[in-house]
Amino acid sequence: MTMTHSKRFIVQAGGQLRGEHRVPGDKSISHRSIMLGALAEGTTHVSGFLEGEDTLATLAAFQAMGVKITRPSLEAVTIEGVGLHGLKAPAQALYLGNSGTSMRLMSGILAGQSFSVEMTGDPSLSRRPMKRVTVPLAQMGAKIDTAENGTPPLKIHAGQGLQGIDYTMPIASAQVKSCLLLAGLYAKGMTCITEPAPTRDHTERMLRGFGYPIQQAGDKVCLQGGGRLQATDIEVPADISSAAFFMVGASIAAGSDIILKHVGINPTRIGVLNILRLMGAKITLLNEREIGGEPVADIRVQASPLKGIRIPVDQVPLAIDEFPAIFIAAACAEGETILTDAEELRVKESDRIQVMADGLLKLGISAQPTPDGIVIKGGQLQGGIIDSHGDHRIAMSFTIAGLRANGTIEIEDCANVATSFPTFIQLAQTAGIQVQEQEA
Repeated sequence: MTMTHSKRFIVQAGGQLRGEHRVPGDKSISHRSIMLGALAEGTTHVSGFLEGEDTLATLAAFQAMGVKITRPSLEAVTIEGVGLHGLKAPAQALYLGNSGTSMRLMSGILAGQSFSVEMTGDPSLSRRPMKRVTVPLAQMGAKIDTAENGTPPLKIHAGQGLQGIDYTMPIASAQVKSCLLLAGLYAKGMTCITEPAPTRDHTERMLRGFGYPIQQAGDKVCLQGGGRLQATDIEVPADISSAAFFMVGASIAAGSDIILKHVGINPTRIGVLNILRLMGAKITLLNEREIGGEPVADIRVQASPLKGIRIPVDQVPLAIDEFPAIFIAAACAEGETILTDAEELRVKESDRIQVMADGLLKLGISAQPTPDGIVIKGGQLQGGIIDSHGDHRIAMSFTIAGLRANGTIEIEDCANVATSFPTFIQLAQTAGIQVQEQEA
């Protein structure tokens, strides 16, 4: 179980980012490689796998359901698939730690099984909304019990028999879309999902990679239940969400010039690139290529003066995980940055709008939260003590803020950085951030 309030980051003021670096593998793709590899027929080999607490929770859950998964090395995984109907009932509840991706996507898979299963998580995950997946799954015929307010734990009942549905999502969410597509593998007939705005499409790309036909037209994606997944080899690119911290850091710290290697630049994930460029960041894509169906590039970022902008609404779903880092860029930009249509940030690992606003205010920056966003006025970052509320992306964002602060920043409750970026401190130090980790 993830320990909270056990680690503190101490960041000294100043510094610049230099050199060539590779951040860990993409978390979203790593999760999906385990899930689809387990449900495929044959042996799937994964390279570049993210060795993080969230992805290891997914891995352990499928091992608990009888899938043989081995680790030839830290970043390599071999999965001996059991087929769509080969999972076995786990001996106890599946504990998924802090991972909302694991719980939401696995809900779709487990709704189609012939056994009942319970999924639990840590206190943070236990507060996160699950009705967004349990309601449409119920329309497909699933029977799922939740806590009174629609939060975990989830108890999924056996053998209900799923029917395909045509579902229009009320909010743009790759996790909901993926959950329903995975449930659709087990459903009779066609399952179709229409999304109000584009979201990351790793599930669709990977299903095709495993040989499963997907139909796509505009904002609607469909699949027919009852097919088969064939094992394949997957190379996981570096995670753009993890790269985002160093992209912002290099943009705001004078004299910085950094290259981030082998980063996934899936068109549904490049909102952070687009937004930073609109703010004036100097970002160059080098060596663009495609690896295993996913576009990849080396990203060069050089320091550049930033200006405040009104963030385009169409970029919000494409940068939803990167906004804590983008807020640091806004704090260092000239003028106001305005974000709207981002209510989803309030139901992440923390209320990221409020927690970031509170932290920026402590560091002397004007940050006014709104119901669906925030208004940040650029200024001089001060030193101070920040509570990350156990949110990995909050902790890492305020770490890069130290590059432009005029005093020491202390960040509390940082243990959960290990969920997505266990090597963050070492890479930050190597790149040029003056940060130390302490036991709190």
